[in-house]
Amino acid sequence: MENRNNVTVFILLGLSKNAIVQRVSFVLFLLIYMVIVLGNLLIVVTVKSNQHLHTPMYFFLLVLSFVDICYSSATVPKLIADLLAEGKTISYQGCITQLFSVHIFGCTKILILTVMAYDRYVAICKPLRYAAIMNQCWCSQMVVASWLGGFVHSMVQTLLTTQLPFCGPNEIDHYFCNIYPLLKLACTDTHVVGAMVVANTGMIALGCFLVLLISYVIILVALRTHSSQDRRKALSTCTSHITVVVLLFGPCLFIYIRPSTTLAVDKVFALFYTIITQMLNPIIYTLRNAEMKSAMTKLWSRKEGAWQAR
Repeated sequence: MENRNNVTVFILLGLSKNAIVQRVSFVLFLLIYMVIVLGNLLIVVTVKSNQHLHTPMYFFLLVLSFVDICYSSATVPKLIADLLAEGKTISYQGCITQLFSVHIFGCTKILILTVMAYDRYVAICKPLRYAAIMNQCWCSQMVVASWLGGFVHSMVQTLLTTQLPFCGPNEIDHYFCNIYPLLKLACTDTHVVGAMVVANTGMIALGCFLVLLISYVIILVALRTHSSQDRRKALSTCTSHITVVVLLFGPCLFIYIRPSTTLAVDKVFALFYTIITQMLNPIIYTLRNAEMKSAMTKLWSRKEGAWQAR
């Protein structure tokens, strides 16, 4: 395919053209971004500073929180800036960089969630072998594999996009550089590329979702043989994870498992997997977790004691 590209700048149409909606959205998304960064940073600091949380489950939670900060930072700062800007533009290079960032962090997050489900499966279904299976080396290898999987996936998406010719329209009907709106602007037939996007993104999301679904079915069946106290503790942890999975995979599958078309509601669904789940993760994983709440209380007490000693 000849790659002729006359477009150097794209225009992001954003969420709304209404000035009042844009100002309200600016305040709302600024607050949400602060919650995402501070909430997930709090999880990272709490897990790192508390020896009792140096377990596989909290190690994966720490990685997930770091990925969430990076994932939201790929879209939200630009969205916030554009809400007050008259010219909502992004360079071609900036657009490709944002596309790469969204997909590497998004795919890595999906794979980390799958790893977390595997961790819960081993903890509940093979408790006597848990320490041997989920050793530090194996946990680190799974995290590295998740990052590598995200990188490979994102490179495929990026290379597919950079091979497309953009020679005319440059208005992206979205608040960030998403793959389907970009395919719509390409001045060539994109059916093959669209099918490859579905195969790359849609199948990864669907495959991981099915693995997660099967894992939790097995876990729920296995819990029938446990005591009521163990069941409550396991269900509390699993419920938090399932909530995050539903909020992330539902919108993601809706957009990427279908043929490469754009719908008016895509921007609303994209808000869930690019922003809202990252905001809810600290709330879901802390409010329902007694160990995290206790560790955060101890961390705050130590900091407060240090301030008073000065």
